[in-house]
Amino acid sequence: MNPIVTPEILNVMKAVHYRPAVSIIMPLEQKMNLKAGLAHSLKFAADKVEKELLENYPGELSILVMQKLRAMIKGLEPEVHKKSIALYVSPVFEKVLYLDMAVEEKIIVDESFEIRDLIYCKKQLHKYLVLLLSGKEYRMYLGNSDSFVRIVPDAPATMAVYQHDSPERVANFSDMSERKEIVMDKFLHHIDSALDTILNSYQLPLFVLGTERILGHFKKLTKHEGAISKYIHGNYEEATFPQLKEMLEPHFAELKLKKQIAILHRLEESAGKKALAVGITEVWREAMNHKGQLLVVEKNYMVAAQHGSQEDVIYKVAEPATNFSYIKDAVDEVIEIVLENGGDVEFIDENFLGEYQQIALVKYY
Repeated sequence: MNPIVTPEILNVMKAVHYRPAVSIIMPLEQKMNLKAGLAHSLKFAADKVEKELLENYPGELSILVMQKLRAMIKGLEPEVHKKSIALYVSPVFEKVLYLDMAVEEKIIVDESFEIRDLIYCKKQLHKYLVLLLSGKEYRMYLGNSDSFVRIVPDAPATMAVYQHDSPERVANFSDMSERKEIVMDKFLHHIDSALDTILNSYQLPLFVLGTERILGHFKKLTKHEGAISKYIHGNYEEATFPQLKEMLEPHFAELKLKKQIAILHRLEESAGKKALAVGITEVWREAMNHKGQLLVVEKNYMVAAQHGSQEDVIYKVAEPATNFSYIKDAVDEVIEIVLENGGDVEFIDENFLGEYQQIALVKYY
């Protein structure tokens, strides 16, 4: 299963489709009284859900779902360090997820649960490695959208250790600047060796920060040139985490653009091999037949559709012909189908997929 699909999200995806399925996704505002604030926001959300249920579904089903939803809301104990919450309720299923990612409020009543926002947020959650080098020490961090966590590699973190551990021939140099160069290279060799384990454990973009002099030395000896996303020149020894994050932001945008261009190249290559489905009706058909290796979709693309005579056939519609064969958003359904069958999903910025009708599926070949 694709790593973006956690066991909790998988549990929601595999829930039996049973109308009405209610999804409430909401940010958690870090207030003094988080529980009271969340209860207040969810009460308004529940009132909206109740209004839509009573307008579109039988009374008994609506009452059952609302009883479950209000009981769920009443029993919530918000997790202080989480950023958002997702509630899923149907006549046969209920689930609460606390999430580490920021979301926009969303309320959906449909035949299946809303998971697009969860998958999108996980795909957009920046994780990266930062190697901060200086003439005295080095520091290694695992960063994400909100925090930095120090990683402690095997190699000693300060250059002083290597000064005392220098070979005798180095200690006898009359030229102290040459001695410093050799000590620095030894220090950097040990750091580069420590990267072997780190890069195997965290297959993430790596940013290496330091002065021109120390980065020049590191570039000459590193075995990990291919894993380094960017060398960034400057003295960042005293930089705070917010300052480091702000400095790295433009480089994330650059990485994102490169990734999107690489995705487009993959679509072109797959089209040349006759292994690409284009447009929602083709994509739906191939996904339903378990042929989806990679789904690429513009991030805000949505399609209302109607089921056809067979499971792998749908038609775009503006209004439902019958309520129970209507699909409010076929794109969400396709995302779930592809992920459940072991494929992957990539979201791409709007207007990138114009020639592919906003959605394309790379098939297994």
